[in-house]
Amino acid sequence: MTIEWRYTTHPGLGVLALAGFLGADAVGRFDGAVGWVLARGTGPVILDLTALRGWSTGGQLAVAEAARRLEAEGRGLELAAIPADGSLVPSGDHPAIPVHCDLEAALTAHHSAGQGQREWCSDEWPGTQSVPAPQAR
Repeated sequence: MTIEWRYTTHPGLGVLALAGFLGADAVGRFDGAVGWVLARGTGPVILDLTALRGWSTGGQLAVAEAARRLEAEGRGLELAAIPADGSLVPSGDHPAIPVHCDLEAALTAHHSAGQGQREWCSDEWPGTQSVPAPQAR
């Protein structure tokens, strides 16, 4: 099983939402999503984990690595709605990662409300429908 992701830009920040399970088999896809975020946004990134069913230790370490990557580009990482166990395995060498109880609280902390400006998502993001290619005549 892998993850699906959606990235939405807001004025001065971005929201990267994950769905699925962030385990060892999903780390590469997560790293790719973080690369997408780095190329297309500015400001801090809120990692919205509302639709994440869980994460392994490897997935949590990938989040810490994402915080380092973002910090290297002058951007911060914050978490919203972490999985039920409420834990994040600290690697000891990542920047501080603020944690918010949900996405609304994270956006409020940044005085950002309302809809995002642009949005991209992986093909199987929940709620998206793929449009079949037109048939050749």
